[in-house]
Amino acid sequence: MSVLDRFLPVWIGAAMILGLLAGRFVPGLNTALNSLHVTSGISLPIFVGLLVMMYPVLAKVRYDRLDTVTSDKRLLVSSLLLNWIAGPAVMFALAWTFLPDLPEYRTGLIIVGLARCIAMVIVWNDLACGDREAAAVLVALNSVFQVLAFAGLGWFYLAVLPGWLGLDTAGLDVSAWSIARSVLIFLGIPLVAGYLSRRLGERARGRSWYENRFLPRVGPFTLYGLLFTIVVLFALQGEAITSNPWNVVRIALPLLIYFAAMWAGSFALGKGIGLGYERSTTLAFTAAGNNFELAIAVAIATFGVTSGQALAGVVGPLIEVPVLVALVYVSLAARKRFAPAPAPVRRP
Repeated sequence: MSVLDRFLPVWIGAAMILGLLAGRFVPGLNTALNSLHVTSGISLPIFVGLLVMMYPVLAKVRYDRLDTVTSDKRLLVSSLLLNWIAGPAVMFALAWTFLPDLPEYRTGLIIVGLARCIAMVIVWNDLACGDREAAAVLVALNSVFQVLAFAGLGWFYLAVLPGWLGLDTAGLDVSAWSIARSVLIFLGIPLVAGYLSRRLGERARGRSWYENRFLPRVGPFTLYGLLFTIVVLFALQGEAITSNPWNVVRIALPLLIYFAAMWAGSFALGKGIGLGYERSTTLAFTAAGNNFELAIAVAIATFGVTSGQALAGVVGPLIEVPVLVALVYVSLAARKRFAPAPAPVRRP
Protein backbone atom coordinates (compact mmCIF):
# COMPACT_ATOMS: atom_id res chain seq x y z
CA MET A 1 0.00 0.00 0.00
CA SER A 2 1.13 3.54 -0.70
CA VAL A 3 1.74 6.02 2.11
CA LEU A 4 -1.49 7.79 1.17
CA ASP A 5 -3.52 4.57 1.44
CA ARG A 6 -1.84 3.36 4.62
CA PHE A 7 -2.52 6.55 6.56
CA LEU A 8 -5.86 7.43 4.94
CA PRO A 9 -7.72 8.13 8.24
CA VAL A 10 -4.92 10.51 9.25
CA TRP A 11 -5.11 12.44 5.98
CA ILE A 12 -8.90 12.64 6.13
CA GLY A 13 -8.80 13.86 9.73
CA ALA A 14 -6.18 16.45 8.79
CA ALA A 15 -8.28 17.58 5.80
CA MET A 16 -11.35 18.05 8.02
CA ILE A 17 -9.39 20.05 10.60
CA LEU A 18 -7.68 22.13 7.92
CA GLY A 19 -11.02 22.93 6.29
CA LEU A 20 -12.66 23.86 9.60
CA LEU A 21 -9.78 26.10 10.64
CA ALA A 22 -9.54 27.75 7.24
CA GLY A 23 -13.26 28.45 7.13
CA ARG A 24 -13.16 29.86 10.64
CA PHE A 25 -10.00 31.96 10.58
CA VAL A 26 -9.12 32.86 6.95
CA PRO A 27 -10.86 36.19 6.22
CA GLY A 28 -13.07 36.18 3.15
CA LEU A 29 -12.44 32.52 2.27
CA ASN A 30 -16.05 31.45 2.76
CA THR A 31 -17.31 34.33 0.61
CA ALA A 32 -14.77 33.62 -2.12
CA LEU A 33 -15.63 29.91 -2.27
CA ASN A 34 -19.37 30.62 -2.22
CA SER A 35 -19.00 32.99 -5.18
CA LEU A 36 -17.79 30.15 -7.43
CA HIS A 37 -20.73 28.26 -8.92
CA VAL A 38 -21.32 25.85 -11.78
CA THR A 39 -24.91 27.04 -11.67
CA SER A 40 -27.23 28.34 -8.96
CA GLY A 41 -26.80 26.30 -5.77
CA ILE A 42 -23.98 24.07 -7.10
CA SER A 43 -20.49 24.89 -5.88
CA LEU A 44 -17.72 24.83 -8.50
CA PRO A 45 -14.96 23.80 -6.04
CA ILE A 46 -17.05 20.89 -4.73
CA PHE A 47 -17.94 19.83 -8.27
CA VAL A 48 -14.25 19.84 -9.29
CA GLY A 49 -13.31 17.82 -6.20
CA LEU A 50 -16.06 15.26 -6.79
CA LEU A 51 -15.17 14.94 -10.48
CA VAL A 52 -11.50 14.27 -9.68
CA MET A 53 -12.56 11.89 -6.90
CA MET A 54 -15.13 9.88 -8.84
CA TYR A 55 -13.62 9.71 -12.31
CA PRO A 56 -10.86 7.12 -11.59
CA VAL A 57 -13.32 4.80 -9.83
CA LEU A 58 -15.89 5.05 -12.62
CA ALA A 59 -13.12 4.53 -15.19
CA LYS A 60 -12.37 1.18 -13.46
CA VAL A 61 -15.92 -0.12 -13.90
CA ARG A 62 -16.23 -2.86 -16.51
CA TYR A 63 -19.39 -1.65 -18.19
CA ASP A 64 -19.70 -4.82 -20.24
CA ARG A 65 -20.43 -6.68 -17.00
CA LEU A 66 -23.33 -4.54 -15.79
CA ASP A 67 -25.83 -7.16 -16.94
CA THR A 68 -24.62 -9.45 -14.13
CA VAL A 69 -25.81 -6.78 -11.69
CA THR A 70 -29.09 -5.82 -13.35
CA SER A 71 -30.09 -9.49 -13.36
CA ASP A 72 -29.54 -9.79 -9.59
CA LYS A 73 -33.05 -9.07 -8.32
CA ARG A 74 -32.07 -9.69 -4.67
CA LEU A 75 -29.55 -6.86 -4.81
CA LEU A 76 -31.76 -4.39 -6.70
CA VAL A 77 -34.90 -4.93 -4.63
CA SER A 78 -32.97 -4.86 -1.35
CA SER A 79 -31.26 -1.61 -2.34
CA LEU A 80 -34.52 0.09 -3.30
CA LEU A 81 -36.23 -0.97 -0.06
CA LEU A 82 -33.28 0.11 2.09
CA ASN A 83 -32.79 3.45 0.36
CA TRP A 84 -36.35 4.60 -0.21
CA ILE A 85 -38.33 2.89 2.55
CA ALA A 86 -36.00 2.10 5.45
CA GLY A 87 -33.53 5.01 5.21
CA PRO A 88 -36.01 7.93 5.30
CA ALA A 89 -38.14 6.17 7.94
CA VAL A 90 -35.14 5.54 10.22
CA MET A 91 -33.98 9.15 9.92
CA PHE A 92 -37.51 10.43 10.59
CA ALA A 93 -37.72 8.34 13.77
CA LEU A 94 -34.27 9.42 14.98
CA ALA A 95 -34.90 13.10 14.23
CA TRP A 96 -38.10 13.13 16.25
CA THR A 97 -36.58 11.03 19.05
CA PHE A 98 -33.47 13.18 19.58
CA LEU A 99 -34.65 16.63 18.43
CA PRO A 100 -38.32 16.95 19.46
CA ASP A 101 -37.71 20.51 20.72
CA LEU A 102 -35.62 21.73 17.76
CA PRO A 103 -37.85 21.77 14.67
CA GLU A 104 -35.30 23.41 12.33
CA TYR A 105 -32.60 20.83 13.01
CA ARG A 106 -35.16 18.04 12.92
CA THR A 107 -36.35 19.11 9.48
CA GLY A 108 -32.75 19.36 8.28
CA LEU A 109 -32.04 15.80 9.39
CA ILE A 110 -35.12 14.49 7.62
CA ILE A 111 -33.94 16.19 4.42
CA VAL A 112 -30.53 14.49 4.84
CA GLY A 113 -32.32 11.14 5.16
CA LEU A 114 -34.17 11.72 1.89
CA ALA A 115 -31.01 12.57 -0.10
CA ARG A 116 -29.59 9.16 -1.02
CA CYS A 117 -25.89 9.01 -1.82
CA ILE A 118 -24.77 9.19 -5.46
CA ALA A 119 -21.15 10.38 -5.17
CA MET A 120 -18.83 9.62 -2.25
CA VAL A 121 -20.34 6.17 -1.77
CA ILE A 122 -18.47 5.10 -4.90
CA VAL A 123 -15.18 5.87 -3.16
CA TRP A 124 -16.09 4.17 0.14
CA ASN A 125 -17.22 1.09 -1.79
CA ASP A 126 -13.96 0.99 -3.75
CA LEU A 127 -11.82 1.37 -0.63
CA ALA A 128 -13.72 -1.51 0.98
CA CYS A 129 -13.21 -3.71 -2.12
CA GLY A 130 -16.90 -3.80 -2.94
CA ASP A 131 -18.37 -4.62 -6.33
CA ARG A 132 -17.65 -1.65 -8.64
CA GLU A 133 -20.18 -2.66 -11.25
CA ALA A 134 -22.89 -3.11 -8.62
CA ALA A 135 -22.05 0.30 -7.13
CA ALA A 136 -22.40 1.95 -10.54
CA VAL A 137 -25.81 0.35 -11.12
CA LEU A 138 -27.15 1.11 -7.62
CA VAL A 139 -25.96 4.71 -7.74
CA ALA A 140 -27.63 5.18 -11.14
CA LEU A 141 -30.82 3.59 -9.77
CA ASN A 142 -30.77 5.89 -6.74
CA SER A 143 -30.28 8.87 -9.03
CA VAL A 144 -33.44 8.06 -10.99
CA PHE A 145 -35.47 7.56 -7.82
CA GLN A 146 -34.00 10.74 -6.34
CA VAL A 147 -35.41 12.78 -9.21
CA LEU A 148 -38.77 11.01 -9.09
CA ALA A 149 -39.33 10.57 -5.35
CA PHE A 150 -37.44 13.24 -3.39
CA ALA A 151 -40.09 15.97 -3.44
CA GLY A 152 -42.95 13.53 -2.77
CA LEU A 153 -41.17 11.88 0.15
CA GLY A 154 -40.28 15.29 1.54
CA TRP A 155 -43.96 16.23 1.52
CA PHE A 156 -44.89 12.89 3.14
CA TYR A 157 -42.29 12.96 5.96
CA LEU A 158 -42.56 16.68 6.72
CA ALA A 159 -46.28 17.30 6.31
CA VAL A 160 -48.40 14.15 5.99
CA LEU A 161 -46.90 11.64 8.44
CA PRO A 162 -46.38 14.17 11.27
CA GLY A 163 -50.02 15.25 10.80
CA TRP A 164 -51.20 11.65 11.13
CA LEU A 165 -49.15 11.29 14.34
CA GLY A 166 -50.36 14.60 15.80
CA LEU A 167 -46.89 16.20 15.47
CA ASP A 168 -45.77 19.54 14.08
CA THR A 169 -45.65 19.77 10.30
CA ALA A 170 -43.32 21.60 7.90
CA GLY A 171 -43.12 22.30 4.18
CA LEU A 172 -40.53 21.63 1.50
CA ASP A 173 -40.53 23.56 -1.76
CA VAL A 174 -38.14 21.91 -4.21
CA SER A 175 -38.49 21.27 -7.93
CA ALA A 176 -37.75 18.01 -9.70
CA TRP A 177 -35.58 19.95 -12.16
CA SER A 178 -33.26 21.28 -9.42
CA ILE A 179 -32.75 17.71 -8.18
CA ALA A 180 -32.23 16.37 -11.71
CA ARG A 181 -29.69 19.13 -12.39
CA SER A 182 -27.73 18.18 -9.27
CA VAL A 183 -27.77 14.50 -10.27
CA LEU A 184 -26.68 15.25 -13.85
CA ILE A 185 -23.78 17.46 -12.74
CA PHE A 186 -22.48 15.50 -9.76
CA LEU A 187 -22.98 12.00 -11.19
CA GLY A 188 -23.69 12.29 -14.91
CA ILE A 189 -20.49 14.08 -15.93
CA PRO A 190 -18.00 11.77 -14.11
CA LEU A 191 -20.04 8.72 -15.17
CA VAL A 192 -19.88 9.69 -18.85
CA ALA A 193 -16.16 10.50 -18.51
CA GLY A 194 -15.44 7.11 -16.91
CA TYR A 195 -17.49 5.22 -19.49
CA LEU A 196 -15.85 6.97 -22.46
CA SER A 197 -12.39 6.40 -20.98
CA ARG A 198 -13.06 2.67 -20.71
CA ARG A 199 -14.55 2.33 -24.18
CA LEU A 200 -12.07 4.54 -26.04
CA GLY A 201 -9.02 3.36 -24.09
CA GLU A 202 -9.75 -0.32 -24.67
CA ARG A 203 -10.58 0.31 -28.32
CA ALA A 204 -7.31 2.18 -28.89
CA ARG A 205 -4.83 0.17 -26.79
CA GLY A 206 -6.63 -2.93 -25.49
CA ARG A 207 -7.91 -3.98 -22.04
CA SER A 208 -4.50 -5.10 -20.78
CA TRP A 209 -2.90 -1.68 -21.40
CA TYR A 210 -5.95 0.12 -20.03
CA GLU A 211 -6.12 -1.81 -16.75
CA ASN A 212 -2.40 -2.33 -16.15
CA ARG A 213 -0.97 0.97 -17.39
CA PHE A 214 -3.67 3.65 -17.55
CA LEU A 215 -5.74 2.92 -14.43
CA PRO A 216 -2.74 2.78 -12.04
CA ARG A 217 -1.76 6.27 -13.23
CA VAL A 218 -5.16 7.87 -12.62
CA GLY A 219 -6.09 5.79 -9.54
CA PRO A 220 -4.38 7.99 -6.90
CA PHE A 221 -6.44 10.99 -8.01
CA THR A 222 -9.46 9.47 -6.25
CA LEU A 223 -7.93 10.13 -2.85
CA TYR A 224 -6.53 13.50 -3.91
CA GLY A 225 -10.01 14.53 -5.01
CA LEU A 226 -11.53 13.15 -1.80
CA LEU A 227 -9.15 15.16 0.41
CA PHE A 228 -9.65 18.31 -1.67
CA THR A 229 -13.45 17.94 -1.47
CA ILE A 230 -13.33 17.49 2.30
CA VAL A 231 -11.14 20.59 2.75
CA VAL A 232 -13.43 22.72 0.57
CA LEU A 233 -16.65 21.41 2.10
CA PHE A 234 -15.50 22.03 5.66
CA ALA A 235 -13.99 25.40 4.75
CA LEU A 236 -17.33 26.48 3.30
CA GLN A 237 -19.11 25.60 6.54
CA GLY A 238 -16.31 25.94 9.10
CA GLU A 239 -17.71 29.03 10.77
CA ALA A 240 -21.24 27.60 11.02
CA ILE A 241 -19.92 24.41 12.61
CA THR A 242 -17.46 25.98 15.06
CA SER A 243 -19.91 28.70 16.11
CA ASN A 244 -22.54 26.20 17.30
CA PRO A 245 -20.65 23.36 19.03
CA TRP A 246 -23.50 22.25 21.31
CA ASN A 247 -26.02 22.27 18.48
CA VAL A 248 -23.58 20.27 16.36
CA VAL A 249 -23.41 17.65 19.13
CA ARG A 250 -27.22 17.47 19.30
CA ILE A 251 -27.42 16.93 15.54
CA ALA A 252 -24.44 14.57 15.43
CA LEU A 253 -25.85 11.91 17.79
CA PRO A 254 -28.82 10.79 15.65
CA LEU A 255 -26.61 10.98 12.55
CA LEU A 256 -24.03 8.71 14.15
CA ILE A 257 -26.71 6.17 15.06
CA TYR A 258 -28.24 6.43 11.59
CA PHE A 259 -25.03 5.75 9.64
CA ALA A 260 -24.02 2.86 11.88
CA ALA A 261 -27.48 1.26 11.96
CA MET A 262 -28.10 1.56 8.22
CA TRP A 263 -24.69 0.14 7.36
CA ALA A 264 -24.84 -2.74 9.85
CA GLY A 265 -28.40 -3.69 8.96
CA SER A 266 -27.72 -3.59 5.22
CA PHE A 267 -24.47 -5.52 5.52
CA ALA A 268 -26.19 -8.21 7.60
CA LEU A 269 -29.07 -8.35 5.12
CA GLY A 270 -26.66 -8.81 2.21
CA LYS A 271 -24.92 -11.68 3.98
CA GLY A 272 -28.23 -13.19 5.02
CA ILE A 273 -29.61 -13.36 1.47
CA GLY A 274 -26.33 -14.73 0.13
CA LEU A 275 -24.99 -11.79 -1.86
CA GLY A 276 -21.34 -12.45 -1.01
CA TYR A 277 -18.85 -10.00 0.45
CA GLU A 278 -18.46 -7.64 -2.52
CA ARG A 279 -22.15 -7.02 -3.13
CA SER A 280 -23.04 -7.01 0.58
CA THR A 281 -20.46 -4.25 1.03
CA THR A 282 -21.86 -2.31 -1.90
CA LEU A 283 -25.40 -2.69 -0.57
CA ALA A 284 -24.31 -1.47 2.87
CA PHE A 285 -22.46 1.64 1.71
CA THR A 286 -25.09 2.69 -0.82
CA ALA A 287 -27.74 2.41 1.91
CA ALA A 288 -25.76 4.19 4.62
CA GLY A 289 -24.36 7.13 2.64
CA ASN A 290 -26.25 10.31 1.88
CA ASN A 291 -26.07 12.99 -0.80
CA PHE A 292 -24.87 15.86 1.37
CA GLU A 293 -24.50 18.17 -1.64
CA LEU A 294 -28.22 17.88 -2.44
CA ALA A 295 -29.33 18.03 1.20
CA ILE A 296 -27.37 21.25 1.84
CA ALA A 297 -28.52 22.83 -1.44
CA VAL A 298 -32.21 22.05 -0.75
CA ALA A 299 -32.00 23.29 2.86
CA ILE A 300 -30.34 26.56 1.82
CA ALA A 301 -32.69 27.15 -1.12
CA THR A 302 -35.81 26.46 0.97
CA PHE A 303 -34.93 27.84 4.41
CA GLY A 304 -31.89 30.12 3.91
CA VAL A 305 -28.13 29.84 4.36
CA THR A 306 -28.23 30.75 8.08
CA SER A 307 -31.12 28.39 8.94
CA GLY A 308 -30.98 25.50 11.35
CA GLN A 309 -32.01 23.21 8.50
CA ALA A 310 -28.88 24.22 6.57
CA LEU A 311 -26.69 23.65 9.65
CA ALA A 312 -28.11 20.14 10.03
CA GLY A 313 -27.24 19.43 6.40
CA VAL A 314 -23.71 20.73 6.98
CA VAL A 315 -23.20 18.50 10.01
CA GLY A 316 -24.11 15.48 7.85
CA PRO A 317 -20.69 15.09 6.15
CA LEU A 318 -18.93 16.10 9.38
CA ILE A 319 -20.23 12.82 10.84
CA GLU A 320 -20.57 10.75 7.67
CA VAL A 321 -16.97 11.06 6.48
CA PRO A 322 -15.18 9.69 9.58
CA VAL A 323 -17.91 7.11 10.32
CA LEU A 324 -17.91 5.62 6.83
CA VAL A 325 -14.11 5.64 6.70
CA ALA A 326 -14.17 3.61 9.91
CA LEU A 327 -16.77 1.28 8.38
CA VAL A 328 -14.44 0.67 5.43
CA TYR A 329 -12.04 -0.97 7.88
CA VAL A 330 -14.90 -2.83 9.61
CA SER A 331 -15.92 -4.21 6.20
CA LEU A 332 -12.42 -5.41 5.40
CA ALA A 333 -12.13 -7.03 8.83
CA ALA A 334 -15.47 -8.84 8.31
CA ARG A 335 -14.42 -10.14 4.91
CA LYS A 336 -13.10 -13.41 6.33
CA ARG A 337 -16.60 -14.26 7.60
CA PHE A 338 -17.81 -14.71 4.03
CA ALA A 339 -17.30 -17.89 2.05
CA PRO A 340 -14.98 -17.36 -0.93
CA ALA A 341 -16.75 -16.61 -4.19
CA PRO A 342 -17.17 -19.71 -6.37
CA ALA A 343 -14.85 -19.98 -9.34
CA PRO A 344 -16.51 -19.09 -12.66
CA VAL A 345 -17.73 -22.03 -14.70
CA ARG A 346 -15.81 -22.36 -17.95
CA ARG A 347 -18.04 -23.28 -20.85
CA PRO A 348 -16.70 -24.94 -23.98
